[in-house]
Amino acid sequence: MSEDNMEAEHRRKCIKRLKRCIILMLTAAVVLPLAVSACVLAEVYSLRKTLEDVSAQVDRLSEVTAGQQDALEQLTEKVQTVEQNLSEQQTEKTPDATVPVGNINVRDPRENEEVTAAHKVYLTFDDGPSIYTREILDILAEYDVKATFFVLGKESEDSKEMLKSIADEGHTIGMHSYTHNYSEIYASVDSFAADLDKIRNYIYDTTGVWSNIYRFPGGSSNKVSKLSMDTFARYLDEQGIVFFDWNSSSGDGGSIVFPADMLVENSMKGIQKRETTVILMHDSAGKKTTVEALPILLENILALEDTVILPITENTKPVQHINWSSDTEEQQTEERMED
Repeated sequence: MSEDNMEAEHRRKCIKRLKRCIILMLTAAVVLPLAVSACVLAEVYSLRKTLEDVSAQVDRLSEVTAGQQDALEQLTEKVQTVEQNLSEQQTEKTPDATVPVGNINVRDPRENEEVTAAHKVYLTFDDGPSIYTREILDILAEYDVKATFFVLGKESEDSKEMLKSIADEGHTIGMHSYTHNYSEIYASVDSFAADLDKIRNYIYDTTGVWSNIYRFPGGSSNKVSKLSMDTFARYLDEQGIVFFDWNSSSGDGGSIVFPADMLVENSMKGIQKRETTVILMHDSAGKKTTVEALPILLENILALEDTVILPITENTKPVQHINWSSDTEEQQTEERMED
């Protein structure tokens, strides 16, 4: 092969190698970005799938949390109800204790009459006004009996009308807190004072009666308050307010609905053994048997010898479950020794 032919062959081989290099470079320039793009897309898809899974888990956790919150609220309400029922049942067993009372500015036509009966009975209704207040007032009117209503701050027009009727018909109005919310009322003296001012002004604005008597929600010996009840008793005393517990209970305060005859039997116990009997009853929805028992109870009490039914007035000795001052403690000790 001639020298010219060899040189031409060499050039052809170089051109072929150059073409292959160019093709390889072009292929790499196309394939590599595609490969990188495919990897990026795969990673994005994986991340998107992960985010979707996380979002689904967050949604499920939110649902579970909401369900647990609802269950916790229901459990809290049940615990408060149980605590209230237990407190009322415990205070029903508290022994009788009475102390002298100062002036109570309540409106009652009999407050200046001298009562000489050996046994004085005071019917008290907590938690009203309610859907049964009108029936209770009508029964009391039929037997010409006055009672005492420890009311709550119910702002409906029907409740206000019933509250006015209680006052207009000559019954005594006492305070039983505005909200009946144990955790708020007994949280501190300031909380107690705020609630007290609210119920006192509510009663005055509605009826014109400036009430100076009070019944603690759950009674003065309740086990719900974290603060000593002595603290609240002294605060009431500083405001010129007397608190009243009870030494006889109809048994209508719990969740169990007792028949009317049992409520009467419970209320009648010990009346003729005591000079002063304060009977605890309730004027609230769900207490229909209390209304059914009331006429029978009135007839039984009025049939007792030397016994009279009265509303609470300035002459009433308040039954109190706790000894909250040295003076009352000394007097109560003397009275228990006499009994």
